[in-house]
Amino acid sequence: MKKRVISMLLAGVMALSLCACGGAAAEAPAPAPEAPVAEEAPAEEEKAEEPAAEEPAAEEASSGEAMTLNMWCIATESDSNRHSYEAAIEEMATNHPEITLNWEAFENESYKTKIKAAVSADELPDIFFTWSCAFLGDFVSAGKVYCLDDVYQNYKDELPVVMLGNSTYDGKHYGVPLTMNIVGLFANMDLLKEAGYDEIPGTYEDFIKCCDDLKAKGIIPFGCAGKETWCVTEYLESIIEKSVGAEELNNIFVNGATWNNQGVADAVDTFQEMITKEYFDPAGIGLTNDEVKANFMAGKYAFYMNGTWNCADFAANDEFKDKVKVAEFPVIDSSKSKLGQLIGGPSDTLAVSASSPNAAAAADYAMELGKLICHYGYLDGCGLPAWTPYGDTSAVNPLTQTVSEIVANADSMVLFGDTAMTADDAQVYLSYVDQVYGSAIDGAGFIEGLASDLR
Repeated sequence: MKKRVISMLLAGVMALSLCACGGAAAEAPAPAPEAPVAEEAPAEEEKAEEPAAEEPAAEEASSGEAMTLNMWCIATESDSNRHSYEAAIEEMATNHPEITLNWEAFENESYKTKIKAAVSADELPDIFFTWSCAFLGDFVSAGKVYCLDDVYQNYKDELPVVMLGNSTYDGKHYGVPLTMNIVGLFANMDLLKEAGYDEIPGTYEDFIKCCDDLKAKGIIPFGCAGKETWCVTEYLESIIEKSVGAEELNNIFVNGATWNNQGVADAVDTFQEMITKEYFDPAGIGLTNDEVKANFMAGKYAFYMNGTWNCADFAANDEFKDKVKVAEFPVIDSSKSKLGQLIGGPSDTLAVSASSPNAAAAADYAMELGKLICHYGYLDGCGLPAWTPYGDTSAVNPLTQTVSEIVANADSMVLFGDTAMTADDAQVYLSYVDQVYGSAIDGAGFIEGLASDLR
């Protein structure tokens, strides 16, 4: 990765992401998913073991006293970030032999339920994965999260303060950011070439023509996993943003603007028109993201809209890596939007339980662990770095390098809707997104329903 691109990225990316959370006030809590996984949640999830009350404090651990910390995360075996966690934890074991980390990984959706229940029951592990903005904000408002202001001073030269915007509440820091991602438009270039295209079309008109030309060749333009509603939002939110603009969408997601917005209704109708034209695989409504992703890599679809954490898996597949390119979704209404307005931003975060008997030690451990997860995740191509990159990054895959250039040239980001909203609002929102993808409501029904149920 060229240092110029990295410096541009680090200088600008959080300023862009602040568009999404508005600096994340503690009163603005709650949200949802980033990286999906396919594993089923355990039928009965065990409670994390609580460290014994007599275990040593942070000062004792630093002097070599034994300590056990517990951590929950979503880096299951099928998750793109699994290797970055494993490599980081292995390095931490070498650097800190006095600390034993017991860690468990849970499927994305089941984890949201589990972590909220643990907060309510005051049964959080010492360190836990969370999404930033409103999701973490709920826990902070409840007084369940340890403040990281003091420990941050030891890492401020490696972690730019601007990267903490989505996990800062009332001026205090509560989260360790990992990598960040945006929604990317991935394309199987072998299929596009069959339809006569050497590049991903850059204008909306050319893009729609490309979809028609693909259909004429018997190629399905899109695959979208209806079984995982967050996958539908990757398409719908990009279409809305490129129709009404990043500022207007962010005002709805975060700043309390009404959903009764004709531009949003028109964008939903645009999405449904694509469904009506059979641009989407009709079987997709019953598929998981892993199934849709596998179909895309197998050549069933020309396009796949999803998070750029997928760069790692695509680049690691020798049969597929030379076929795939990534771009941003084209502008639909140039009077309101433009290229460089993206969906995404820093969200994946580690936090520390305020009730941990070893909270100070866990905070220092979480900071160092987060830095390493970010490092290995970036090298793997699972996302862009929130921490200042170090070491040799020249081997970062070309897809991730392309994404870094897209981000470096961006002027605004809107965080994933179900992450930016409060938990209750997000569930209502996702239920309406489901209805849109199932063609149960149109654009008017979407905005009228959300305006009635939310604002």
